[in-house]
Amino acid sequence: MKICYVGDAGSIHTQKWVNYFAGKGHKVCLISPRPFSGNGLRNVKLHVLKMINGVRFMNVPLVMIQIARIINRENPDILHAHQVTQSGFWCAMCGFHPYVLTAWGSDIVVQPRKSKLIRWKATFALKRADVITCDAQHMADRMVEMGVAREKIKLIHFGVDTEKFSAKKRDAKIKEKLNITSASPIVISLRSMSPIYDLESLVKAAPLVLEKVPEAKFLIVGDGEQRSYLENLATSLAVFDSMRFVGPVSNNDIPRYLASSDVYVSTSLSDAGLAASTAEAMACELPAVVTDFGDNSQWVKDGHGGFVVPLKSPPLLAERIVCLLKNEDIRSKFGKFNREVIEERNDYNKEMGKVEHLYLTLTRGA
Repeated sequence: MKICYVGDAGSIHTQKWVNYFAGKGHKVCLISPRPFSGNGLRNVKLHVLKMINGVRFMNVPLVMIQIARIINRENPDILHAHQVTQSGFWCAMCGFHPYVLTAWGSDIVVQPRKSKLIRWKATFALKRADVITCDAQHMADRMVEMGVAREKIKLIHFGVDTEKFSAKKRDAKIKEKLNITSASPIVISLRSMSPIYDLESLVKAAPLVLEKVPEAKFLIVGDGEQRSYLENLATSLAVFDSMRFVGPVSNNDIPRYLASSDVYVSTSLSDAGLAASTAEAMACELPAVVTDFGDNSQWVKDGHGGFVVPLKSPPLLAERIVCLLKNEDIRSKFGKFNREVIEERNDYNKEMGKVEHLYLTLTRGA
């Protein structure tokens, strides 16, 4: 098949989808609103849209013309947009079919509530799509509330590469690099340091954890606008020396960091389906402590694969982390349970296979 994607080339989620189909021998092109200079795209033809800086309303007709020309040249069998209110809207305006649309989360749960214009754009994009994919039931329910026919919504997860993300990737050099002793257990977070991910609760939980497990270390992977605030908060709470703010880590190194840790934590205030970092941690056989939002409790089984805690609850968060740090047998049991969940319900190749079947169904019916 010839497949044309429209989405952010710099996103690992976009890269995973396009690389799968390019790797399967399909002819794949990607139309992106921004360039990408990394090596994350393999055998994918990239088209970068030209934008007018500072004049947003002028970009709509400019983008429409560019996308229409690219589609005309590439003549794809399938057009697939990632993200509803931007890429999805652009593709809907083009009128090409078959047109598949993947919702990412905030483009359904948050953005349409901000204004009538954004809600109209989202609804327009959704109703024009032949098939919509999303990775959470609450997102599907929200789209039905917006007037979308439920039968054209398919639950397909982004998936985890279970060979890449595995407990086998444990690497003693990670602790050496971070100046952490071999006896120190690691609590790891991969969420961005932005308010929506509430890393503040994890920092506030740290003193309570250290009272019970003083040798514990907290590994904060990623970056964000709250980094300085969180570092200052850690200093004021006298836990900075027990925390490692390591900044961004390459996607190739993430499995080593996860597999070398002992407990995974996500304090997010909002998730679409299962966050990619949570799924990757589960694949690496880590027990997880996650907040009770969206579909999290459907993935992290409380008392079986970890614990689900209320939003903004540092004391309870600390209690659950301590429970896991003090019980190696429970950590191991929960971690293996999580690995089985991912292998059964969120394996990358299985989920992308569902998408391939979907494409074939659409093209055969065209």
